[in-house]
Amino acid sequence: MKFNVKLTPRDVAKIVNGILIGPDSSLISNISGIENGKEGDLTFVARSEYFKYMDNCDASCIIIPKGYVGVPHQDQSFVECENPYLAIVTVLKHIEGQNKVERKPDIHRSAVISPTAKIGKRCRIAARCVIGENVIIADDCYLLPNVILYENVIIGDHSTIHSNVVCYSDVVIGKRCIIHAGTVIGSDGFGYVENSDSSYEKIPQLGNVLIGDDVEIGANCTIDRAMIDSTIIEDGVKLDNLVHIAHNCFVGSHTAMAAQAGISGSSRIGRRNRIGGQVGVAGHLEVADDVVLAAKSGIAKTIREKGIYFGAPAKERLQAFKIEAYIRKLPEIAVDVEMLKKHMIKANDKEQ
Repeated sequence: MKFNVKLTPRDVAKIVNGILIGPDSSLISNISGIENGKEGDLTFVARSEYFKYMDNCDASCIIIPKGYVGVPHQDQSFVECENPYLAIVTVLKHIEGQNKVERKPDIHRSAVISPTAKIGKRCRIAARCVIGENVIIADDCYLLPNVILYENVIIGDHSTIHSNVVCYSDVVIGKRCIIHAGTVIGSDGFGYVENSDSSYEKIPQLGNVLIGDDVEIGANCTIDRAMIDSTIIEDGVKLDNLVHIAHNCFVGSHTAMAAQAGISGSSRIGRRNRIGGQVGVAGHLEVADDVVLAAKSGIAKTIREKGIYFGAPAKERLQAFKIEAYIRKLPEIAVDVEMLKKHMIKANDKEQ
């Protein structure tokens, strides 16, 4: 990937509030990973396991952590700072701001918009979008091609909805949200009553989905509408791709979920949770605030205390790791048990 960068090491040090070591005026024209750094590149090293790449890295400027003992090559610069990862993010934001293309307000002629819909100022609505009755789109929103909004959808200021997103009726999306391609919000929850003949009776799903401000939802996620009331995603929540939130769930503010996490119906996820990939939460459970659920964990009962949990069923991390350690020793333990059994048989034979 080639970035459009025009910086010097002096510029980088100023942007990240770091300490410059080495020449200050060499030209930086690209950003790369530490493994691929070459002349003209800016890179960074945030973790000790990547220090092994430093000797062969030809990048013109490297952001390093405080305390790193190496020295730059000839014509190479270091920028020392507390948190190199955060520093490179700051640089990327700076570059994004420099290269940002102003979106001119525009409604494409192929967009289908109900006459009862209200479109705010400076909005951009791309080709083949469909906007239903009584939809409200606030100021400075951007809808990319093929977005479908059913009736009564509300979208807050400065939100971006990427291609092929579908919002069913009555969905409410807050300010400064980003919804990535292919996501479906407000589809029916998985609700059925099983009849005596094992057939299923569909339960009407008459609620909606409420999404707070500053939420980002990845590609191909599904968030189901409530049976009654609302499925709620609070402010600042971040969902990776392929996350499923079932009907009547609550996800607390500033919680983040990695890919393929699944939250079953009527579960309540606390605030500031960190949920790893492929975590599954059973229905009608509660997870406390400030909980970390490690990848592939299965949550089968309510978690009432903050902490780190792992396993299926999930347990407090240290307990889970002890169990895992014993499981790995099972082959050796099995051999020991067989030897004890043989020893006991021999001892019984001698007694007889």
